Amino acid sequence: MDSNTERNNRVYICGEIVSEATFSHEVYGEGFYEFFVRVMRLSGQADVLPVTVSERLIHSRELKVGSTLSAVGQFRSYNKLEGGKSRLMLTVFVRELVEPTDRNPNSIVLSGYICKPPVYRTTPFNREIADILLAVNRAYNKSDYIPCIAWGRNARFVQNLKVGDRVVLSGRIQSREYQKRFSETDVVTMTAYEVSVSKLAAYDADAAEPNDTYDAFSPYDASSQ
Repeated sequence: MDSNTERNNRVYICGEIVSEATFSHEVYGEGFYEFFVRVMRLSGQADVLPVTVSERLIHSRELKVGSTLSAVGQFRSYNKLEGGKSRLMLTVFVRELVEPTDRNPNSIVLSGYICKPPVYRTTPFNREIADILLAVNRAYNKSDYIPCIAWGRNARFVQNLKVGDRVVLSGRIQSREYQKRFSETDVVTMTAYEVSVSKLAAYDADAAEPNDTYDAFSPYDASSQ
């Protein structure tokens, strides 16, 4: 696999499995399953994240509800047809199971291209926010489309970016419930997944070493908890 695309998308999570594994898909005879993992924040709140794992890894560690999942992988997207409409789905794709450590239990580094004009706004309490949709290249000419949210000075920086600009960012993957109204009486609570950005910068293509830009955004030092 191309090491450059491998560096574009790096995730580490450690948390408790809170749902039964359900079959997702099969690739070359290998089955992949999905379940949810609860990852605690320092605040005491939790993010409940969708995770996709090979049946081979599930059996090797006997992963089940109540087990601890400590894994590295990538945050990936795919389109799912629901009610005749295509919906962007997100999942943590596990590449390797690792031993739990005292590192940040929810950290991610992404390098990708702005693929929609950033949306900058302020809350009623004057907190600055910017929404970003990042296209992250993957091996075999594929891309993942990752929604991200930046705050404060990062939001101010993002509002000046244009479609096609490349950035590197780090943060955590968060889950967020919201209500979607389909009619006056039909309101459904749904869950959104996005990257909460703690560090962000323009990609430095002229860095002295190929890893310089990435190393400054270690997936294990994100402080947005």
